[in-house]
Amino acid sequence: MGEEKIQGVIEAILFSTGRIVKIKELMTILEISSDEVIKQIGNLQEEYKKESRGLEIIRVEDGYQLASKKEYYEYLYPAFDKRLKPTLSQASLEVLAILAYNPRSTKADIESIRGVDSNGTMYKLLEYNLIEPAGKADLPGRPLTYKVTSDFMKMFGIKSLKDLPDLPKYKLDSNRQVVIDDLVENKEQEDSSEINSNNNSDEDSDVNTENNII
Repeated sequence: MGEEKIQGVIEAILFSTGRIVKIKELMTILEISSDEVIKQIGNLQEEYKKESRGLEIIRVEDGYQLASKKEYYEYLYPAFDKRLKPTLSQASLEVLAILAYNPRSTKADIESIRGVDSNGTMYKLLEYNLIEPAGKADLPGRPLTYKVTSDFMKMFGIKSLKDLPDLPKYKLDSNRQVVIDDLVENKEQEDSSEINSNNNSDEDSDVNTENNII
């Protein structure tokens, strides 16, 4: 099968399914290697980058999906029922952040971090398919754990959870409260080092000037 036909088949599959199609699925259907699948999809992605195209192929973890370009959202949104658009509150964003950085957290874990009941928020996120059950924890009562979904990653434009920015480093005291003294001290040390560095630079400049005069 030639490259053009392979690309055509991949395009047809992505368009028809309307979902994330795993690389392994495409390998099985096309009987080609994963490297070849990735290569041919890369060629298609370059084609879709043209300004005249309204679609793009996005990578989500170990699969791909055909989607409309983000810059055309304002034209597409009026064509759909606005009730379908998830409205994310601050509480929803907090729960999503917790699960994005701590997959397989229980509801109790989430509420312990937030300090408030999260029943309603989690129900909404499950309804929006932004979070999903991830099995049961090895704890008394075997409570359910949760994780973010591929829809979450599509919504926030990330390929995998590895693309999330690093969290700031901190310590917890005996009451499990964040200790910021070390962070402040480190910042002061950095500022002090920068000042000393600038002073040394100025002194070196003065010495050089004197030497030049002599």
